[in-house]
Amino acid sequence: MSNSLRIPRRKPLNARVGVFGVGHHAYWPQFEGLRDEMHRKLAVFEAKVRACGVEVVSFGLVDDARSAYELRDRLQAANLDLVFCDMVTYATSATFGAIVRDLNAPIVLVALQPMKAMDYARASTYMQLCNDDFCSVPEFTGVAIRMGRKPPPVILGTLECDPEADAEIAEWSRIACVLHDLKRARIGHFGHVLENMLDMQTDHTALTSAFGCHIVQTEADDLLRHFRKVTGDDAKTMKTRILELFDTPDPKSDPITRKLTAEDLEMAARVAVALERFVEEKELDGLAYYYEAEPESELRRVVSNLIVGNSLLTAAGFPMCGESDLKTCIAMLIEDRLDIGGSFAEFHPIDFNEGFVLVGHDGPHHLNIADGKPLLRSLTKYHGKPGSGASVEFKIREGPITMLSIGLTGQGRFKFVVAEGRSVRGPIPPTGNTNTRGFFRPDVRTFLKCWVAEGPTHHFALGVGRHASAIERIGSILDIETAVVARESE
Repeated sequence: MSNSLRIPRRKPLNARVGVFGVGHHAYWPQFEGLRDEMHRKLAVFEAKVRACGVEVVSFGLVDDARSAYELRDRLQAANLDLVFCDMVTYATSATFGAIVRDLNAPIVLVALQPMKAMDYARASTYMQLCNDDFCSVPEFTGVAIRMGRKPPPVILGTLECDPEADAEIAEWSRIACVLHDLKRARIGHFGHVLENMLDMQTDHTALTSAFGCHIVQTEADDLLRHFRKVTGDDAKTMKTRILELFDTPDPKSDPITRKLTAEDLEMAARVAVALERFVEEKELDGLAYYYEAEPESELRRVVSNLIVGNSLLTAAGFPMCGESDLKTCIAMLIEDRLDIGGSFAEFHPIDFNEGFVLVGHDGPHHLNIADGKPLLRSLTKYHGKPGSGASVEFKIREGPITMLSIGLTGQGRFKFVVAEGRSVRGPIPPTGNTNTRGFFRPDVRTFLKCWVAEGPTHHFALGVGRHASAIERIGSILDIETAVVARESE
């Protein structure tokens, strides 16, 4: 997704990833140069991880139990988001047992041999040891299980010219970025869930327990205070920015839409400026909100005109979630840190003629995954909510899509409900809301029945690409049940 960004991130993606290699101390005096060769292999792998844009902390090579215990302490002190264990040659599980037992950061085993196949005519024990990356993987996973841990996932392939292995390294690096921000995020909240939306009620302590994030309780009046300080020059600058990013077409079939008015643009711009200052003051990484305020009041005008500003922030990597849906704000953060977007979405009407369902919402939207230039329309009313003003309309790019909803089980535990599908170009209703034509396997009727049977929140984060496997891995690391309802084939 990053190649098509129009709105830069407020904060760069970041993660702290540890890398260490394992070997067998008995080999070094037996085979001259082997240890140096293993260090060269480890350096090649480290360079691949650095190329993914994360901070790499190198811990060198361990080759016996004594060095493993020493490494365990250094790993624990390094505040790592993810650890790669590079299986450069055979190693006894004593080099791993203490580490997997005590380390809190997730561990990925890496078995990337230098040769696609041994040169059997010239084969030697030295050549075999240089390519014995997988040999001790079963020993390591078995010991992890005996230590009461999950068996670590494995990247398996060749060190060079292996796009599948390189893609896995990149995916795990993106997962590290998700984990880095989840456990540090300050998610703002003001207002309340819409009355009657029982599926969205969320315990703030449960969010901290499951994800590590902190919920910052704020007040709508804090936003109003910033709104009152916005100057004419502030608004003018923001209006120029908005008009560069959006088209403002004439209305079509929906009678509650109008061409964007000067008044609605002015209000959207002023609120967008206030919103950016509000999140900076509170040092937030995301925000879930819903507030109605007194009819005809200044505060109602402010809180009902967040759609443009929250879409700008969402595209900049700051998930904004309407209807005070904190769980979906977390889902949007996960998809954004995977660099796949993460728009606020729900299901709209089904097209039984062509076999798709419209997926979208009235905001917030991740503008960087839009198909073409997004639109702004003025709405004379927001259906089901008070207020009127500018609203964002677009469909997301054609191609594979991934949805993530975070629901709750009957036992009160969070659950990931995930599906891959496909966005296909075609007309959408010109209502001032996002809508994408979503096709899902095996067919739209079966898919939707299976989706609701897993207990999702009615909202979900909508991103581009096929990423169910990455979300499954995140769920496994966080010990969150994950149900994948549909996968999109290549």
